Amino acid sequence: MRVIICGAGQVGFNLARYLSERDNHVTVIDSSAELINKLNDRLDVKAIHGFASHPDVLESAGGASADMLIAVTYSDEVNMIACEIAHALFKIPTKISRIRNQTYLDPKWSRLFGNEHLSIDVVISPEVEVAKAISQSLTISGAFDLISLADGRVNVVAVRCNQDTPVINTPISHVTSLYPELDLTVIGIVREDQNFLPQPNDVLQIGDAVYFAVAQEQIPLAMAAFGVEYQAAHRLLILGGGNIGLSLAQEMEQSHPGVHVEIIEKDVTRAEIIASSLKKTIVLCGDALDSEVLQEASIATTETVVALTEDDRVNALASLLAKRLGAVRALTLINNTSHAPLVTSLGVDAIISPRKITVSKILQYVRRGRIRSVHSLGENFGEIIEAEAVQASSLIGATIQSLNSDKEIIVAAIIRNGEVIIPHASTVIQLEDRIILMVENRAISKIEKLFSARIDYY
Repeated sequence: MRVIICGAGQVGFNLARYLSERDNHVTVIDSSAELINKLNDRLDVKAIHGFASHPDVLESAGGASADMLIAVTYSDEVNMIACEIAHALFKIPTKISRIRNQTYLDPKWSRLFGNEHLSIDVVISPEVEVAKAISQSLTISGAFDLISLADGRVNVVAVRCNQDTPVINTPISHVTSLYPELDLTVIGIVREDQNFLPQPNDVLQIGDAVYFAVAQEQIPLAMAAFGVEYQAAHRLLILGGGNIGLSLAQEMEQSHPGVHVEIIEKDVTRAEIIASSLKKTIVLCGDALDSEVLQEASIATTETVVALTEDDRVNALASLLAKRLGAVRALTLINNTSHAPLVTSLGVDAIISPRKITVSKILQYVRRGRIRSVHSLGENFGEIIEAEAVQASSLIGATIQSLNSDKEIIVAAIIRNGEVIIPHASTVIQLEDRIILMVENRAISKIEKLFSARIDYY
């Protein structure tokens, strides 16, 4: 597949790396010579210095033969114009645009995006996607990440182990023997600064961030196994009233009306703006690093604090202060992901990466065939893939044990005739099974062959 990526920032760079590593022909355009030089030094892609909204630049990038254009520059307007030019002049089949300004995303202007106006096939809003991801994770108290799969029948849940976790110092293969009625699959572990796919004999340790797949109805029992009381959050405190903070508050008002939400915003004018945009959320004007302001927001009785200011350092410090004052858990937005291991080691429960969420969302549209969805768990970790076993697939008749012979793939769950099956080594894959797998990056090509469908094609 031939892909043009407009924008070589963090999102564009990671998309270029992901797609180029999977034998796609990738061209990246950016107006920054520094970013273009970085691409040339680190990736095997074609990099062009220029403006993505200029027809001659798109032509030199191979617009006439491109299959997809992904516009993720820092300018919404450049992204939109690049997509329109891609459609009008080069007939590029699929156009994806990142849009940050919420004015463009107002439902009353929805007709703006469409073949009769701006020809954008998929609009991605990082602020909205981050807000949805946080909102979803808040449905389970104690989980810092939640991915819903198979139309909600299977969830990938992420929890952090501590000294009170019942399954600490327990091999993964023994977890279900301690809880005979529980069926789950541990698919990933983050330990200090290492991410890896676990094997049955691996032992869970204090500080591990554990990702496991479980059927929706078994979530309460699974959370109990990890020493977490399963209940929805009742109080949420948002630190920072920027676009992400406002989007999260609006999402909570719409999807979780029973949750009491407060926002602390330092800028008076911004606080007034967001207060007028919200119906039930309480907006406090103050500094998130001021303990008196946090106490005014009843921090001692707040289950979850989410720090979403534009400053990574403020987010980390405010989260730690909030936990010291009584908050049960703290989620922290960090743009510089190299700082993430340090922040979590200090006591922050989870890191929110807008880049990871945005890249993962875009990748869901970069696929084809029987691959239903792709979710990235982060750099150098792997992907969760949801796919169907079709007649042409060599998976039919294979056992789970034979599939994972190289220890690069974990079959997390199988949906067969509407029933969720947590597979064992001897489980045999059947025709039309919907399969959820955790796959290391180096095994992507193997999965493509097994499913007879390229996951990086739409």
